[in-house]
Amino acid sequence: MPKGRGKMVNHKGKHRRFTNPEELEEQKKREENEKKWREARGDASSGDESGKAEDSESESEEESSEEEETKAKGVEGLIQVENPNRVQKKTKKLTAINEIVKDSTKPELSRREREELEKQRAHANYQRLHAEGKTEEARADLARLAIIKQQREEAAKRREEERKQKEAARQSKTAQMQKALGKKTT
Repeated sequence: MPKGRGKMVNHKGKHRRFTNPEELEEQKKREENEKKWREARGDASSGDESGKAEDSESESEEESSEEEETKAKGVEGLIQVENPNRVQKKTKKLTAINEIVKDSTKPELSRREREELEKQRAHANYQRLHAEGKTEEARADLARLAIIKQQREEAAKRREEERKQKEAARQSKTAQMQKALGKKTT
């Protein structure tokens, strides 16, 4: 038995287009407005003949192409169906597009980029406050530095005193030696 047999292929629903009744009404209104405009201009006789000839040619081409694409089967021709899933392209006005472009000049940042920028700003702010000594850590550092500075000053005073004592001890020792040797000191 051949491979392709026994499988039933259903092509229903493909390539079907349904005209929206609102679009048809708008199209009729446009044509009526064009006719009124032509009549008001006075080109009604010449415009209608040439316009009708062009319109009839284009309409016949459109109708024939539509008939070829969608032939009504069964009750299809009697029922008007609108597909809610069909997405229709909506034309946008130039002003609306310009507004969108103006709004999009400021780039939208992703969540990670925003968080990274906030992190950098917070770090810079903390560094500034730290340099001014307004943070708890800076206060603790300054207190620690003051204590260390005081300790170093005390240690320097002690060393100076010890040096003076050693100098005095050395001088007294040399004086005693001089005395012991019997030399006169001047």
